[in-house]
Amino acid sequence: MRALSSLRWKIALTTTMVCCMVAAALGILVHNVVARQMVGEVRKAAATELTHALGHYEYGTAHGDVNAVLDPPDLPRRLRELVASGQTGSIVGLQGGKPVMWAAGPADGQALAVWLPFGSTRERLRDIDTAILASAVLAAGLVALAGLFLADRISRRLATTAAVARRITAGDLDARVNFPHEGDDPGPRGSRDEVRDVAHALDSMASSLQGRLEAEKRFTADVAHELRTPLTGSLAAAALLPEGRPKEMINNRLRALHLLTEDLLEISRLDSGAERADLARVELGRAVERAVAAATAVSGAGPDAEADAGSGPSVRVVRDTVVVTDRRRLDRILANLLVNAGKHGRPPVEVTVEGPVVVVRDHGPGYPPELIARGPQRFRTGDPGRGRGHGLGLTIVMGQAAVLEIEVGFANAPDGGAVTTLHLPVGRTQEGN
Repeated sequence: MRALSSLRWKIALTTTMVCCMVAAALGILVHNVVARQMVGEVRKAAATELTHALGHYEYGTAHGDVNAVLDPPDLPRRLRELVASGQTGSIVGLQGGKPVMWAAGPADGQALAVWLPFGSTRERLRDIDTAILASAVLAAGLVALAGLFLADRISRRLATTAAVARRITAGDLDARVNFPHEGDDPGPRGSRDEVRDVAHALDSMASSLQGRLEAEKRFTADVAHELRTPLTGSLAAAALLPEGRPKEMINNRLRALHLLTEDLLEISRLDSGAERADLARVELGRAVERAVAAATAVSGAGPDAEADAGSGPSVRVVRDTVVVTDRRRLDRILANLLVNAGKHGRPPVEVTVEGPVVVVRDHGPGYPPELIARGPQRFRTGDPGRGRGHGLGLTIVMGQAAVLEIEVGFANAPDGGAVTTLHLPVGRTQEGN
């Protein structure tokens, strides 16, 4: 049923139905014209013979060339009633079980009738009807094939345009339909192709969107590069300030701005597509444990202290696996996810390793619906309930995951909390012992 609801079949079926309707109308018209002509010729011949028969009857002479008889029993009732009213006429009927053309007129209060064979005429009409029907079926078949061919061509071009639109939506801004322009199209000049117009509009939109995004990326990279040098000098100058609360506040703000600048530079490198993974065999469970411990230590409290407080991330290795990945980039992904959980979620934060899948979960308000549906976007946190931020941490996670060919999924647990799932490439995994 889905195939019949596609555009190509709708066009083909509509074309076939219209062709059948036109063929039926023309067939009926031709049948009526031909039948009227052929029956009219036989009726005219019967009327001529009736005139001769009436003349011979009036003069009392014999007329043996024509079948003429008074009040024949097979004379149709309608024609008998017409003669009774003093008129002459003709009608198709039967005589001895065979089709004939009757013609009758009044003769001394009786009906004088003649008849001519009508079987050959009826056979000719049937042959003509058969030819008309065969021609209609052949024409409908040819039109259906032509309609299906044209509909398939239109449907394929629309499907190509839709596929390119989906690629652009998925982030492939280099995708283009690239249908020929009017000057390159071998079709008739002056004809308009709406499908080509839609494809060209899509290509133009993609080019414009790509240009704007590239300009945004260049601006972000340029701003980050320009801020890096003065920030480095500001940090060095702040170190010379006397100890105290003002120095601590300045250093905190400068470090936050420095981290933001480094994140922007990392995003610009990821956007440029120049990043390459340094792959090596890694035991995933141990790598995750070390990454979590390092991220916890960098956050300002040691792992032991966090564990004692019951709020630090916990790692559970259900099934370890040896993977081929870039450990540094994997550490960066996990660190950002843990920082995001610490800022926007609530403890406990749980990290689970099961085969090539790593799951990071907190027990906070969860991800906003926009992030789950569209993915993370820079400088957008989506839901104030998840806390404030720039949205760069998860953006970096997506960029580094793309370099490592890791599938990232964002969801919310049924009982609350954000859940991030990392699926490492299956083709790069090897089960550990």
